[in-house]
Amino acid sequence: MADQLIRGTAADNGIRVVGVITTKLTQVARDRHNLSYVATAALGRTMASALLISSSMKKQDARINLRIKGDGPLGGLLVDGGPDGTVRGYVHNPTVELPPNEKGKLDVGGAIGKGFLYAVKDFGHGYPYSSTVELVSGEIGDDVTHYLATSEQTPSALVLGVFVGSEGVTAAGGILLQILPKAARDEALIAKLESRLGKLSGFTPLLQQGKSLHDIFQDLLGDEGLHIFSETQMLRFDCSCTFERMMGALKMLGKDELLDMIETDGGAEATCNFCNEVYHADINHLNNLISQLDGQGA
Repeated sequence: MADQLIRGTAADNGIRVVGVITTKLTQVARDRHNLSYVATAALGRTMASALLISSSMKKQDARINLRIKGDGPLGGLLVDGGPDGTVRGYVHNPTVELPPNEKGKLDVGGAIGKGFLYAVKDFGHGYPYSSTVELVSGEIGDDVTHYLATSEQTPSALVLGVFVGSEGVTAAGGILLQILPKAARDEALIAKLESRLGKLSGFTPLLQQGKSLHDIFQDLLGDEGLHIFSETQMLRFDCSCTFERMMGALKMLGKDELLDMIETDGGAEATCNFCNEVYHADINHLNNLISQLDGQGA
């Protein structure tokens, strides 16, 4: 099933629901960063969260950054996603592995530990909006839900999942339900949704059962006037790094540093944190940068 995002409303537009399938892009991230099982789950859940949250941002060039910094062995992670369907990210210590937790699942909470979630929203205009919340469990879903409730003051339910086995990532994604003001006072409706969400064994088991996002939406909200929008957005792991950007960064180091690179290393190498792409600049590239700097000085 292709990586995708769909949206819907229910309860006379009192509920907003968004779902994503991110199996392939999570595998791409795992391959690029050589991630362990637990690191794959942590990064995959956070990438799905970024795509779900950014889906409500209006401008296509808007972005959200989710940075998690914990005291666990994973160290933390950073994810960048946007309403254009692209996402990228990395973890600080990608090879960390832990035994399963008491539920027999990947111990993402133990890998991340205690710490903070930092969110920065760039709406594509004006100043970015930033907020910080303390981690609730380190399991990502609880922490992002806490962020939405406290910083954006939107009652939300978030179900995330990444299933990774010996064959790689076979299921990943999530669903976000948000209660809008017109439905926030309907206690019976909220209780019904809480009950249904509580009965879910997770998100990836639904995908493994062959359910589509449309099926999952119907199971949760089919009797509440569900309307699923016709547009299906394709999602992908994508990084904006380029060789030209790397050269621009090298240029900022200045002439003396560039000359030292030529003399000591015979060139320069840079690796993008987000996608692990490696760029090489040879002596000719560096001499060209020096000529540009000399021209600017003149």
